Amino acid sequence: MAKIDAFFKLMHEQGASDLHLISGQPPALRIRGEMERVKYKVLTDDDLRSMLYEITPEEKVKVFEETGDVDFGYEIPELARYRANFFMQKYGIGAVFREIPSEILTVQQLGLPSIVGKLASLPRGLILVTGPTGSGKSTTLAAIVDEANKTRKDHIITIEDPIEFVHQSQSCIVNHREVGLHTKSFQAALRGALREDPDIILVGEMRDLETTSLAITAASTGHLVFGTMHTPSAPKTVDRIIEIFPATEQAQIRSTLSDGLRAILAQVLFKRIDIKGRVAALEILIANSAVRNLIRESKTHQIPSMIQTGKRYGMQLLDDAIMDLYNKGMISADDAYLKANDKSIFRPLLRTPPTDFTEA
Repeated sequence: MAKIDAFFKLMHEQGASDLHLISGQPPALRIRGEMERVKYKVLTDDDLRSMLYEITPEEKVKVFEETGDVDFGYEIPELARYRANFFMQKYGIGAVFREIPSEILTVQQLGLPSIVGKLASLPRGLILVTGPTGSGKSTTLAAIVDEANKTRKDHIITIEDPIEFVHQSQSCIVNHREVGLHTKSFQAALRGALREDPDIILVGEMRDLETTSLAITAASTGHLVFGTMHTPSAPKTVDRIIEIFPATEQAQIRSTLSDGLRAILAQVLFKRIDIKGRVAALEILIANSAVRNLIRESKTHQIPSMIQTGKRYGMQLLDDAIMDLYNKGMISADDAYLKANDKSIFRPLLRTPPTDFTEA
């Protein structure tokens, strides 16, 4: 057993989402969204480097020592998988590990709206799950892919950096590809995937122009494509995609995106106050014909109004979802205010409303 495994077991026992190991500091865990120190000695650069390198593939050590950054996956059988990121900082090496549970929770177990599970049955198109780092995007995507894996008879390819949730082939055939290990890049894997008879493609992150362009093309040519972006709302997601492209190509990509887009789920994660755990609030945009016209005509500022009037399609605004969680007694007013898009809705709920200089 590797020396670091003891920290992973502690992490699992405490229900932590992340483990932080930083030279010059004692270890820390993120539990229910908050950082908590572990009662352990301050880690020196030499000791931590030795501990980390014990579990690091040789080629990843080489990449790290050349660049100062590296990502990879680590697994403890019958416990969990971990997404590892190493980086250099002022006092030496640092590492953050995100726990990826071995059990994939269903849409129902996660308490997500039923429309989320139905997205797994779509024959083609682009579905994006967006939100800040640590908002549960991977967990939501895993639930949707798991639903497809159980109910369809298709070929699923995932392209990730690194592989997170591992799906065992059920009714579908599932192939996992890790960037840097099984393929050179997201772009290379996506180009290859189109020749590998896929029905469903999961792209871990749409982080650049070429990856985004290939994903949209795949969605427009008969494939169901899932992807993630770090955007806070459905309208901003559409705008971000368009802005990636040169101005001369934006009119064309608006047309292509409007045809291929099927849904955007923008989510944030909250610490629950009724029980131990966390809960997600989702903004849900379903790309019906009216929404596609808004995208095509560069009127994304009207999308919130379209979501508001599209509840019969399963659409909901993020602030409505947050208010619903607050009314159910699941989250605090302070948290609701902090993570809402329109803070004025939640300000009257606060006992002592803060002075927010960003709204001046």
